[in-house]
Amino acid sequence: MIRNAKERVTSVGVKFGGPGETWLAQLLNPDEFGNKGRLFNHNVLKPGCGLGKHRHEGEFEVYYILKGEALYNDNGNEVTVRPGDVTICPSGEEHGILNTGREDVEFIALILFA
Repeated sequence: MIRNAKERVTSVGVKFGGPGETWLAQLLNPDEFGNKGRLFNHNVLKPGCGLGKHRHEGEFEVYYILKGEALYNDNGNEVTVRPGDVTICPSGEEHGILNTGREDVEFIALILFA
């Protein structure tokens, strides 16, 4: 199966109380995970925008940073992430991300069930 980029579901909105809006493109639909996950998205954060800190239960989330520089909140520990970095938020833990740079931050987000 191939999904053409023009067919992707996209949306813009505030996520988890973070500042500004997040643009996202759904790379897989929730029913395409075979009950093993629920999200595979390409996300874009404009400067000053971010995803507020939130907890995962019964699932884990991975971010793969494609572009830009952001401040990643790993259970209250803030770390700068850059292209090529991977973050992992296991079940029971919290994370968030904030674009602190001058260019867009782009990353892939994947949520699988724990």
